[in-house]
Amino acid sequence: MAPVLIDAAARARLVGRFGAELAEPWCDSFPDLVARLGAKWGLTVREARPGNTGRTLLCTGPGGDLHVLKLTPDHDVARLEFAGLRAWAGCPRAVQVLDTDLDAGAILLEGLVPGTELRGRDVPWPEIGALLTELHGVAPPTDLPPLTDRVTFMYDITERTVPGSAAEPYLTPELLARARARAMALAGAGPVAVVHGDLHPGNVLDAGPGRGPVAIDPRPSVGDPAFDLADWLYLPLAAGGTLDDGLEALRPHLPGLDAARARAWCAALAPLAAHAPLRRGERTPFTDVLLELAR
Repeated sequence: MAPVLIDAAARARLVGRFGAELAEPWCDSFPDLVARLGAKWGLTVREARPGNTGRTLLCTGPGGDLHVLKLTPDHDVARLEFAGLRAWAGCPRAVQVLDTDLDAGAILLEGLVPGTELRGRDVPWPEIGALLTELHGVAPPTDLPPLTDRVTFMYDITERTVPGSAAEPYLTPELLARARARAMALAGAGPVAVVHGDLHPGNVLDAGPGRGPVAIDPRPSVGDPAFDLADWLYLPLAAGGTLDDGLEALRPHLPGLDAARARAWCAALAPLAAHAPLRRGERTPFTDVLLELAR
């Protein structure tokens, strides 16, 4: 049976993200778009997966290999992702681009096998150190925005969605304004590298013993590489430990680690990390620690 390309939940998520004027026509025409690109690249769709900015289709390519087709109604999202992945062309720690149709908002990627997320698993700190070193070691291209743009985008979305939610009593305007100012100050100074921008364990996949963890789904920019450390350093906090536990685990595997800037980023981004669980009504010791970091 053919996979459902756009279900009601996916449509609602995309309308919430992009608005009905853009998302509804895109969803209506999505099967035709997939058919056209499938014929162009010789793809057979195996499975459709959700995404915050579009749809991800697992496909069989013309040679029988796994390919991944990413599509978004916002073509600027595809162009930005491609700009980051192009900077990492040939880097084994980043997923590689096979082809694009950016006028259609489409990127065709290699499939990663087994392709399981690192989310919920023990952190392979040596391999994460190697991944960060390789991603941050390439020369920044001129067509990526500054990290201040990424910080602004993240805080704009948070401030727009907190009011009226279960997070509102905790993520006050004063707390968010203070954290935003800290993040903008950090983003406007310090070292410069290509920053992934969304490097949490769900966006790092196991590509097997010969290759190890591989980063996917970048929201790339140019700025302080310590930004990409925060989601990894929060993991020991979520398990009842401290930021220092993560720093000490990562330090031997990440040359030049600036612990002070990494801690500062963890504090500046803490409200963003607390946002999703608090909106779901999940106040936990972890969210309490994040809120304390943000004060």
